[in-house]
Parts: sequence; structure tokens; C-alpha cells
Amino acid sequence: MCGFSGYLGGRFSSGVEGAKAQLLRMNNAIAHRGPDSDGYWVDPEAGIALGHRRLAVVELSAAGAQPMRSADGRFCLAFNGEIYNHLALRAELERSGAAPTWRGHSDTETLLAGFDAWGVQRMVERCIGMFAFALWDRQSRALTLGRDRLGEKPLYYGWQGRGDGEVFLFGSDLSALRAHADFSAEVDRGALCGLLRHNYIGAPHSIYQNIHKLAPGTLLSISLEQRQAQVTSYWSAALAATAGNAQPFAGSAEQATDALEALLMDAIGQQMMADVPLGAFLSGGIDSSTVVALMQAQASRPVKTFTIGFNEQGYNEAVHAKAVAQHLGTDHTELYVTAQQALDVIPKLPRLYSEPFADSSQIPTYLVSAIARQQVTVALSGDAGDELFCGYHRYAMVDQFWKKMSALPLPLRQAAARSIVALPAPAWNRVLAPLQRLAPRLRGVNAGDKLHKGAAILASRSADDLYRNMVSHWHDPASVVIGGAEHPSVLLGARPSLTGLDNKQRMMALDTLSYLPDDILTKVDRASMGVSLESRVPFLDHRVVEFAWTIPQSMKLRDGQSKWLLRQVLYRHVPRSLIERPKMGFGVPIDVWLRGPLRDWAEALLDESRLRREGYFHVAPIRQRWAEHLSGRRNWQGHLWDILMFQAWLEENRR
Repeated sequence: MCGFSGYLGGRFSSGVEGAKAQLLRMNNAIAHRGPDSDGYWVDPEAGIALGHRRLAVVELSAAGAQPMRSADGRFCLAFNGEIYNHLALRAELERSGAAPTWRGHSDTETLLAGFDAWGVQRMVERCIGMFAFALWDRQSRALTLGRDRLGEKPLYYGWQGRGDGEVFLFGSDLSALRAHADFSAEVDRGALCGLLRHNYIGAPHSIYQNIHKLAPGTLLSISLEQRQAQVTSYWSAALAATAGNAQPFAGSAEQATDALEALLMDAIGQQMMADVPLGAFLSGGIDSSTVVALMQAQASRPVKTFTIGFNEQGYNEAVHAKAVAQHLGTDHTELYVTAQQALDVIPKLPRLYSEPFADSSQIPTYLVSAIARQQVTVALSGDAGDELFCGYHRYAMVDQFWKKMSALPLPLRQAAARSIVALPAPAWNRVLAPLQRLAPRLRGVNAGDKLHKGAAILASRSADDLYRNMVSHWHDPASVVIGGAEHPSVLLGARPSLTGLDNKQRMMALDTLSYLPDDILTKVDRASMGVSLESRVPFLDHRVVEFAWTIPQSMKLRDGQSKWLLRQVLYRHVPRSLIERPKMGFGVPIDVWLRGPLRDWAEALLDESRLRREGYFHVAPIRQRWAEHLSGRRNWQGHLWDILMFQAWLEENRR
């Protein structure tokens, strides 16, 4: 695991040393991604400069240093990630007579040999792993950028500067691009609208105009002669979903369980490859417990597992994780985090994430990564189980809502929605207060807030619209961002063709294309790399993903139980009694903190005169939600956290 940076074109008048000085600034901005060493490669005549920061995980010697040249000198590669099947690829190269004389046992060297023998796309298609890379071809004088199939590793790029100084920047993190002397991009207000809707900025956009994220499963080619980037897809999550659904697994449930267990065992075994200490995050839920159970089943010693706990009720899974760890016999570490320890993370968030990111579970994710890094350099996680095995309750909920709602004509539903929002939420609270006193289950529920959210859902035109409304924070972000207009996204205006998928499957596929890479994987990558920890996600072995899409929906959601087939694998290793309990999120009580210890910090960022001076937001809706949240009449934590994370990022990046 590492980070890289580089640029093509621009000013090379100061020669190699000047280019290295520029790379040094870019590399220093991502030093946390690779604290073990740095490297530079420059060809001023060709106009290319590559920099690399290394976190040594496989091949700890200098034979694994980057940027790395191919044996014949044609290619130079800066690479971030792991190719888990690289030894098998080496053996294939050797059998075909295409292997060079190996200098070490790094996967970087294997990649270069494969590029030489088979070409870039055919080599990438053979790889099982997570990766982002920048590859310079000295023969064609072209640069290729590549990103893994599901988007585990980040990669930003874009042109900056003007005239002879125009330069193509690229790297693992926006902070590296910002460190280049010619970086001058303005905030993309369309991307800011996306942040307010979803709490993340989806690929291919970034917070800056003309700076993009390379989409998962794609390759980009560019040169100084062909300055228009050519982006091609070598793998598609949408196609994997539709193809798998069209050819469903035909065996019994027992056979499906056997097949899934064998595939996960192999994927996890490959991801246990490391020349450094390795462990796993363990929440005690289905996904992480399955990963740890299959790790322990093929480990020669107790697996190191890590969890954090909170004393606040509703936020603590540590007791469940401990019970699973004791059953499996892992070497378990848990730390109960105080509110102050969690609050101390917040000032670090703008630097960790390099662009605004507002999933508040970023805080516990950073904390558990920091705990793990004290003992290991690599940690496996259980992310992506929900998207692949129908784990989120919202999938079934939206499907059920839509079946009932769609029986009513749209005009009637829209009229009902207008009637609901005509009465302010606090007024609904007063109207329904007597009913809440009579029904204990409704006490403490903000009925007006729920009704207003329901009104937006009620007016949905399709199941897809219903889902977008359900997962949105600000339902009309363009009305909040001055000069803002949302970019098309997979949830709005650019939905992919998902032929043959039912409502639940379509939501799972849309999450795999957007929420998973742009929220979940972004959160884990930045939090873990912020403490120089490599995180790995076994469920995102593309063989597992492709197999999961062949599993009939009846084996994923059965008798109201989500992730049914995955549970059957887990129950072979962990008793049901340790797992069967309501699903719990991985969060922190932001709503309470904003009214308490974070109030002054938030008030400074949401100051009316400041918002007007900066000119990004219409002030009235923000100040209204802030006042309502402070009063306790409404819970606007999601809406406010979106704004606050942008404001904190803006403050950090104008210093």
C-alpha cells in the first residue's frame, strides 16, 4: 500500500532537479500513505515526472522500491495497492517464457512483466487485487492510469495551467495535486450539490472544477500529442450484476453455501499475503465475523482482531465483537473510546480526506484504524457484505413502500405530500403529541420530521426515485448552493441499464456503483492510510462479486432475514446465538455533540456573516436548520454535518 503523484507536461526548464523538487512537495503531501520511503523518476525530454511514497508490505527490500522500471526499460510504474494473485501470474509468465530475471518478489515487478508480455488491459484483466497505478510507456510516450474494479484505491487527475505551462496532474490524493505550483482549480459547485445530497462526492467528479476521479474498472490513456483523455472500461459492476442475474446459480442452498465458503476462503487466504504483521477489524456483525472466522480457520496462530467501543447506548458493538473473538480464539484488542477522544479526531478530518466528506462514521473508522496500527500494518475488513448480500434494511423497505404506494395515482400522492408539508414539522409534533403519550413506542419520536421525510418519499415517481429520496440528505441541494446545479449521477440523470434486476437488486447494484466506492471505500481508505495502515476488503475480490450476483435473491433475503446465505457460511464457524441481533450502525452521536461540545465550533463555521462572505451557500436554510437543531425541535445532524465538513475543509485549504 502506498501513494503516488506525478505530472505530464508543464515546465521542465529547471531539469531533473527542479522536477524532483516539485515531486518532493507533492510526495510530502501524501507522506502518511507511504512513510517507509519515497522515490522519484523524471524524464525532462519526454515531459514526465513520477513520484512514489512507499508503505512496505510485500518485498520489504529495495527490490520493491518505486517508481520501478521494467526489465527491458520500456515502462516505468508507480503503483498503489496489492495484486493478490501475482505469484500465480509470475508462474504463468515463466511457463510462457515471458518472465524476466526477477529482481525480487514484489507484485509491482510482476505487473511490469505482465504489461510487457500481454499488454496493459489484458494484464489488468488477469489481476485479482486492489490498485491504482500510473504507467509511463517510453516507446509510445503515453501515460496510462488504471483503477481497480470496485474502486478500493483512489486516483485523481486533471489539466491545470495555461499555454506552455499546461500540465496534466495525477495522484492518489487531492493534496498531492494541490501541492503542484500550477494548481489553481476552483470549487465545483455541482460537486458541492452532490455532497449535500449524499454526504460524498461521486466519481468522476471531485470538489474542484476540471479535476476528476478515475472511475472504478477503467483505464485512462493520455499523451502530450493526444491531450484528450481516452477512458476505457475493462470491467463493469453493472454488467457483472446483470450477467450474474441472467445466469443464476442452479444448485441447492447447501451447494451454494459450500461454493461461497470455498470462494471466500480462497479470497481471504490470498489477502493474508504480507511480509508484515496482519490483522482484522471485528465489529461482531455478520460481515466482519465471517472474514475473521475464515482467517482464523487457515491461520497458524491467533489472528489479531481490533474493535472500539462507546459507552453511549446504541453505539456500542464491542461486547458482541469480544464474544465472537473469544469463540474463535483470536488475539483481541478492544478500546472504549471517550467522547473527547472522538471529538479530537474532528480537526484532522479535512486533512485526512483532502476533499469534503461527511459520513460521520469516518470518526470511529479512524479510531479503530489507529488502534490496529499500533500492532499491525495490514487489516482486513468486512465491508461490501451489505451491497452484495442484501444487508441494508432499506432495500426491503423501499421495495415494500413502492409496492403499496404505486397502487395510488401519482397526482393523489403528490397532493397528499403537499398537504403534509403545508403544516410545519413542529406543528405536526404538537398535533400528534396526545397520540404519542398514549403509545409508548412513539414517545421521543420526532413525528413532524418523520412526516416531512415521508412526504418527499410519497411524491416519488418510481422505485428508483423513491430510493434516491430515501438516501438523500438535502432533497434540493441546488437551492442551497449559490450557482449550483447537480451533476448527473447513477442515482440522478445517469442511471445505468440494469435490465432484469428487481427493485431490491437494482438498489444493491446502484449502491455498488456509487455508495460503496465513493462513501464506504473512501472512508476506509483515507482513515486507514491516515495512520499508514493498509486495509483490504475480501468481499471485493471480483470473483466473489461475480458469484454473489448469480445467487438467487431468495438465498439473500429469506423470511425477512437479510444476508441469509452469508449467514449460513458464518454459522459453520460461529454459533447463531452470538450473531442473531438487530443490525447496528457504526456511528457516533453527532446530533448530541452539535448541541453540546461541538456547538461553538459549529457556530463559528456556520456564522451568518462568514457564510455570506464566502459565497457558497444561501444562508437562510442553513441558519434555520441550525436553530431548529439547537432547539431540539428537529434533528438535522446529516444536513448540518454536510455543510460543516465543507466549511472545515474550506478553512483548512485556504491557509
